[in-house]
Amino acid sequence: MDEIINKVANSSLEVFDLEDYYLNGIRTQIDISQWLYEGFLLKEKDFREALKNHDWSQYHNQLVAIHCSTDAILPAWASILIATYASPFAKKVVLGTKIELETALYQEILSKIDYSKYQDKPVILKGCSKKPVPESAYIMAIQELQKVAKSVMYGEACSAVPLFKKSK
Repeated sequence: MDEIINKVANSSLEVFDLEDYYLNGIRTQIDISQWLYEGFLLKEKDFREALKNHDWSQYHNQLVAIHCSTDAILPAWASILIATYASPFAKKVVLGTKIELETALYQEILSKIDYSKYQDKPVILKGCSKKPVPESAYIMAIQELQKVAKSVMYGEACSAVPLFKKSK
């Protein structure tokens, strides 16, 4: 009987797994509409009072996304004011949904990576993840990887989809 050889493990193939760069922490959305009259109208005096009386310490060390779940038309200063209250407690505050929060986190992390270890190597951009990796992170990653990699595929070694191959 022939010995089974793992050709993937013995190859120069590198795996780039975005899940490895997932920032742990509690993600929270703050919905501005909770402080609007009937969820739509910002009454400045009431709004400021509600923010002043809100327990901001509950966001201690959390990753916070500020958004409005209604179609309210808000002045730009409304979300900025909320950020001034949340920032002293939160690890990070962004304007948007949790997806936009994840995008901002990955943007920050992926911009700091040294991609030189992938220089002239075939790379698999791992596709399946258990953590909420946004599609935008894959777009960011491929842009960096194709600057250095010989080729980039998406998925798993057994069923990878070719995305990019450096021209000779």
